[in-house]
Parts: sequence; C-alpha cells; structure tokens
Amino acid sequence: MMDSEDLVLNKSKTDQIGHRIVNVSSGKHYVCGYCAAVTNVAVTFPVQKVLFRQQLYGVRTRDAVRQLQKDGLRNLYRGVLPPLMQKSTTLAIMFGLYEDLSSVLLRHMSAPEILTRSLAAVLAGTTEAVLTPFERVQTLLQDYKHHDKFTNTFQAFRVLREHGAREYYRGLVPILLRNGPSNALFFGLRGPIKQCLPEATTYSTHLINDFICGGLLGAMLGFLFFPMNVVKARMQSQIGGEFQSFPKVFMKIWLERDRKLTHLFRGAHLNYHRSLISWGIINATYEFLLKLL
Repeated sequence: MMDSEDLVLNKSKTDQIGHRIVNVSSGKHYVCGYCAAVTNVAVTFPVQKVLFRQQLYGVRTRDAVRQLQKDGLRNLYRGVLPPLMQKSTTLAIMFGLYEDLSSVLLRHMSAPEILTRSLAAVLAGTTEAVLTPFERVQTLLQDYKHHDKFTNTFQAFRVLREHGAREYYRGLVPILLRNGPSNALFFGLRGPIKQCLPEATTYSTHLINDFICGGLLGAMLGFLFFPMNVVKARMQSQIGGEFQSFPKVFMKIWLERDRKLTHLFRGAHLNYHRSLISWGIINATYEFLLKLL
C-alpha cells in the first residue's frame, strides 16, 4: 500500500505538464484565487505604497520611504480597501474564469491547445478590467496630494461620481494592454517553469516549487509591463479634465524623465522584489488551497 508521500509523488508527476487538468469544480478556483489575493494584499501593501510613489513621481526608493514615514503609521494602510476588494475579485476572476473559459473553448474549438488556453487567459484578463474603478480609487488614496480631499474609499467614489461614470475608468487602456498579455504569459509559462524545478515529493516541496514558479513569473511580468503601470498611475492621479490618450501621457512622462529608459523604470527593482514575493504567495496559496479543498 502506498503511503501519503507516494501519493504526493504520483500526483506531482501528473502535474508536470504544460497545462493542468484539476478534477475539482470550477467554483473552487474562484474561492482559492480570492483567498490567495487577500493573503497577498495583507502582506505586501506597504511595499506597494512605496512602489506607487516611485511610479507616480519618479523619486528614489529612500525618498518614497521618507514620504510614508512622514505620513505616519496610521496612514500606512490608507487605501487598502480598494486593492483588497479589487485584487481579491480580480484574482478570483483570473483563476476561475480562465479555467471555465479553457474548458469551454477546448470543447468547442479545433485550434491548438496552447492558442485556445492563451485566448482564455486574454479574455479573463480583459474581463478583469471591469474592476478598474477600484484601481482608480486606490491611486487617488495613495497619492499624498489628495490626502486632504478624501478620508476614505467611499468618499473617493462619491467625488468621482460627480464627474460622471467615465471618470471611474480613467486609465483603462494601459490596464487592458497589461492584463490580457500578462495573463497569457502567466498561465502559458507556469507549467514549463515548474517542470524545470526539482521534482516535488512532499507537500512542503510542492509549496516551495509553487512559490518559486509564481514568484519568478510575477517578477518577470511585473518588470516587462512596468511602463504600463507608470502611465496608468499618471492617468489615474488626475481628477476631472481632459481624457488624454495613452501615447500622449507616455510621451509626456518620457520627456519629463529626460528621455532615459532608466528613469522610466524607476521603482522597477522594488516592483521586481515585490512581485517576486507577491506572486509567490499568490501561486503557492492558490495551489495549496486547491489541494486542500
């Protein structure tokens, strides 16, 4: 009779393929994605605030940290509600809808599986953009220039409502350009990367491999799409006024930062480490809960 370690070993062999087929209801993917996001936001939010200041103002890490120190401890988690609501719902959609769409498309399309799953990932990422208002409000609450205008999330939503529904979706274009491609790369590369890691034989080594796999992918994608988030932060820090196009805002930032790529990527190193930890937590938590439920 096989013991629990043998069962884990056998299970790991079925997981070491380019895609995963998990015999659980799709509803569990939504729940696991939601819980993984809550865990991640609680741990990494302070680092995200430092990164946001660098994206918005192009300041160095130490200057961004000084800004947070000046704001005080009580403002450290100011603005956490929108990312908590947005990220938890987004990841629930990302993992759950990807699995649902993959299942549907694989049954009804004759295209190669890699293309079918990539399409499912892009569609899931595009659907996530519906939650743009939460990213919008998070940007306003994290910007110290707006500290005297808003006391909480709900007040920020009310102020934006005065400018019309369209104001909630300022910065939508860079979000769409980021979500679809990054989802396709994440789900497409997750299997191959895990195959390159030492074979997991216990629950703890499975957890470590999932953390490494998610962390490496998150760090790589976070760096690759960093300029999108820089433009998004600039667009969403504005309240009212003209809706400027993505190319126009990008060129404005490019000129402000002396046309230097290194200045455009200020904060990218911190984002790399934050994404490494963040997506490591998300992927490991998600996979752990998926096996547990």
